[in-house]
Amino acid sequence: MKESDNHKLNITTGSWVRGILVILAFGVLFILRDLVLVILVSIVIASAVEPAALWAKRMSFPRLPTILGVYVVTGVLFAGLFYFLFLPLLGEVSNFIRAFPEYSKALASDPNLSNFFGSVTNSISTQSIADHINSFVASLSSGVFTSATFLFGGVFSFVLIVVLSFYLAVQEDGVGKFLRVVTPWKKEKYVLDLWDRSKRKIGLWMQGQVLLAAIILVLVYLGLLLIRVDHPLLLAVSAGMFEIIPLFGPILAAIPAILVAFTGGGMSQALVVAGLFIIVQQFENQLIYPLVVKKVVGVPPMISILALLIGGQLAGFLGVVISVPVAAVFMELVGDLEKDKAARLSDLSI
Repeated sequence: MKESDNHKLNITTGSWVRGILVILAFGVLFILRDLVLVILVSIVIASAVEPAALWAKRMSFPRLPTILGVYVVTGVLFAGLFYFLFLPLLGEVSNFIRAFPEYSKALASDPNLSNFFGSVTNSISTQSIADHINSFVASLSSGVFTSATFLFGGVFSFVLIVVLSFYLAVQEDGVGKFLRVVTPWKKEKYVLDLWDRSKRKIGLWMQGQVLLAAIILVLVYLGLLLIRVDHPLLLAVSAGMFEIIPLFGPILAAIPAILVAFTGGGMSQALVVAGLFIIVQQFENQLIYPLVVKKVVGVPPMISILALLIGGQLAGFLGVVISVPVAAVFMELVGDLEKDKAARLSDLSI
């Protein structure tokens, strides 16, 4: 009886110790949360570069020049997108906000719409928002590096992310080696397998979403240019971004475009824009979606939306970067727990 009591006391003491260690671990992670974010973003970037390294290996190309070339090309690409897409887009947002009161007045023919837009215009200072956006554009126009450091939380964080991700990518199985260092040896095999499965899911999700958004953006932009609708770049980018929302995304993207067309060209232009979005939607459903999205199924759309919202709310831009990868790992972990639970129930039933 005494041995049983001692045994129970030992288990209870061990549980308390483990609980305290878990609390301390979470406390350390909270204190070092900025560094943890930098490490996670570096792992995500290195994993995104890994397909290029595997391709170079199959083609018998050296790994270091290949990874370096990927970083250089990516930097040039982002610089081009910054100057030729991002800054003009912010300018269009500013112009759209300035013109918002005029749009609300143009919709005065419909009492319901007039009351709605009038109340929205009165409740916000559109001029103040436009001035803030203009000052934001002016600060970003100082350079790509300044904008990058702003998004990544400072010069030190940005440089550290670039250096760590490059170091992990250059090494053969660099992410795997890093996980082996930080993972207890009993869980090492499972953690590596979990990350490998999650990495494939992340890659598939990124391929599907980026291709779909880019195709829709280009089609809508060209169509709006031909119809001569105001703010074509802003409306096209919003259409590409709304593609992440299943079912309702195309509808949400079409509403502002139709309203802008109605205020600028009347009912005839609004009907033409509505027809454009219907054609693009049919083209997407019949051709793009079956060829692109169904073949690269990764993270479900609703999970990705929630992950992006939560990540952005908790950690800003870096949270958005790691949100979908973390969601993919969590999905795989939950799937493993369900399989383990089903296996145990099956053993008990036998």
